[in-house]
Amino acid sequence: EDILLSVSWAEATERKSTGERQMKIEKMIFATGNEGKMREVRMILGDLGAEILSLKEAGIQAEAEENGTTFEENAVIKAKEIMEKTGALVLADDSGLEVDALNGEPGIYSARYMGHETSYHIKNKNLIERLEGKTGEERSARFVCAIAACFPDGRVLTTRGTMEGQIGYEEKGENGFGYDPIFYLPEYQCYSGELPLEEKNKLSHRGKALRLMKEQLDAL
Repeated sequence: EDILLSVSWAEATERKSTGERQMKIEKMIFATGNEGKMREVRMILGDLGAEILSLKEAGIQAEAEENGTTFEENAVIKAKEIMEKTGALVLADDSGLEVDALNGEPGIYSARYMGHETSYHIKNKNLIERLEGKTGEERSARFVCAIAACFPDGRVLTTRGTMEGQIGYEEKGENGFGYDPIFYLPEYQCYSGELPLEEKNKLSHRGKALRLMKEQLDAL
């Protein structure tokens, strides 16, 4: 049976201040073949002192059926499948876009919205059209990323990061992909696709979820 763990910030701070560390993580697998994602993972989790392998580097070919009802459930499904195959600590993520005026769509179906083969240019155009007549906060949306860590002993950690913004009126920017070109950040007065990569990583939903996961792993 899985044991779901959530280490609070207070607990993590107390353990770090007392130097308490119950386990040393020597190796982990991050369930992705995306090299860009692995760069971000290594940049944030690197100083844990563990070897971090992608699926390709670990010699694994697998594609889990993402049939969960939340980002967290899908992340756990992916991590658990690889953990059971390898007996290693495995991390996985699931992410997507939630548009409030569309009852949270496309949500966990973001990659599959309008079909896997449909271009994001068409998906983005469709979302803009569905928000016709809505302005400002009526166009509120967020990127969500959940990360799960599945341990061979059955323990499961999950974290969630978000990036709040609005759906814009057109596509802008060359620095992103997917829904980035229509995701407007009022605080920065630009689109996600216009942000320099380094700045985007600081603000991104995945970056936030990874930093929270680092805190939890560091506290073990």
